[in-house]
Amino acid sequence: MKWPRHRDRAILAATPLVVVAAWACHHDTRLFVAATLNGVTLAALYFLVASGFALIFGLMRNVNLAHGSLYLLGAYVGYTVGDQTGSWYLGVVAGALGAAVLGVVLQVSVFRFMPGQELRQALVTVAISVVLADLMMWVWGADIYQLDPPEWMYGSSVLPIVQHYPTYRLILLVLAVAVGGGLWLLLNRTRIGMMIRAGVDDRMMLAATGVNMQFVFAVTFAIGAGLAGFAGVIGGSALSISPGEDTRYLLASLIVVVVGGLGSVAGTAVGALLIGLSEQYGLAYAPTYGVLFTFLIMVATLFYRPQGIFGGR
Repeated sequence: MKWPRHRDRAILAATPLVVVAAWACHHDTRLFVAATLNGVTLAALYFLVASGFALIFGLMRNVNLAHGSLYLLGAYVGYTVGDQTGSWYLGVVAGALGAAVLGVVLQVSVFRFMPGQELRQALVTVAISVVLADLMMWVWGADIYQLDPPEWMYGSSVLPIVQHYPTYRLILLVLAVAVGGGLWLLLNRTRIGMMIRAGVDDRMMLAATGVNMQFVFAVTFAIGAGLAGFAGVIGGSALSISPGEDTRYLLASLIVVVVGGLGSVAGTAVGALLIGLSEQYGLAYAPTYGVLFTFLIMVATLFYRPQGIFGGR
């Protein structure tokens, strides 16, 4: 049986959530709307982290299990710079650049020498993530930090039904939409994007045209790692920064990319939305078993659509 087009895939993926929404809204509309808003804004954060992972893992086929460490490093660097300078904006830039630099170092010193060796890449990056976690614990300790955003991002916005909702979470959603649009334009409407996609499909042919493949992949890795660091500062401002967040967001990125499909920006967005909503609906309506919903979605996807909802053949 031929699989439906992208639009139909999204409809099929959203059908279970629509059923849950109809039931939940009938029982308690206010709780349902609040859980939905929390799920969508959590999905926005997951998308920011997973979009970088999708570039590195989905497009370049590099198994970077240190991606969560890039998120946490960006958060710590952003917090430190923001705290020292009093500028949240400088903290965001510093966090993204710090993670991007480390990403380039990983590409040049690690992934460059093991193309196509997925198991070796996984083992090496797990070791790197453990070392980075210990180093960050040594520098920043086990305390919980939070970077305060600018004053105009504080407060709440008046929305229907829930009345007041944190403004910063809505800004987070806008940022995720902007990043998603920017990534799509980068990959589909720019020269570097075309080189990235061509290099993934046939690296030797692209190199034969005179393109510096190592430069292309270093740029790609910098963008993916920079997005992780950017998400670290954004997420650290919305929630908190503490040891263990690297593992949490690495796992979330893996699930989102597996569900959405490798190398697809739209798939990453849909996967993030499914996971974010399922987590918040689970917390709202079945807190004891809520964590199972995420893994049920992943298992169902792997069973019926192993390449992901928007993945290729």
